[in-house]
Amino acid sequence: MDIISLSQVVFQSMIRYPDIKIPKGKTTFIHGPSGCGKSTLLKLINGTISPDSGEIVFNGNNIDDIDTIKLRRDILLVSQSVFLFSGTIEENFKKYYEYRDQETPSKEHMEKFLQICRAEFPLETRCETMSGGERQRVYIAIFLSFMPEVLMLDEPTSALDNTSSDIIMSNIKNFSDDNDMTTIVVSHYLPLAQKYGDNIIALERSRP
Repeated sequence: MDIISLSQVVFQSMIRYPDIKIPKGKTTFIHGPSGCGKSTLLKLINGTISPDSGEIVFNGNNIDDIDTIKLRRDILLVSQSVFLFSGTIEENFKKYYEYRDQETPSKEHMEKFLQICRAEFPLETRCETMSGGERQRVYIAIFLSFMPEVLMLDEPTSALDNTSSDIIMSNIKNFSDDNDMTTIVVSHYLPLAQKYGDNIIALERSRP
């Protein structure tokens, strides 16, 4: 069963996507050269930007007919640009949950997702003191903890070495499988896609 499908989608008259189907409860990797529209595709899927033409369907409904806030909570995008507030890891969890009008999670809940993302730092650790790779792992852990129906990760291991990338992707894949979560991952690293992707979509640069 497909949870997301794209048909004849064109963005800014420059990027023309093939028809795409994303299977429910699986991990799909988006792979392709720079400039082929991988990151743009994720923004189109959760309604951050709109196509010039074509149709994007989520759970049988055109995304144009879905409330934007609800859509972006059901299809959660973790962008390449890591944004953490000044303060501790615990404070960052709390602020993101407050932003979504959700109850503050328990410390055990926070620690569970930090462990999945190999970010097992004390909750009182200040985020501004952490390295880029450490911040990236904390950022992913916060978003993963919301347990959306669809989790989209844009180059989630870009600041990590290959060993860390492999472990974290394995953990996220196992968690997604166990919880029937659909995961979409943009990655330039093909071996990672081949190892953990149930489905790989290869994009090419659009021709004029």
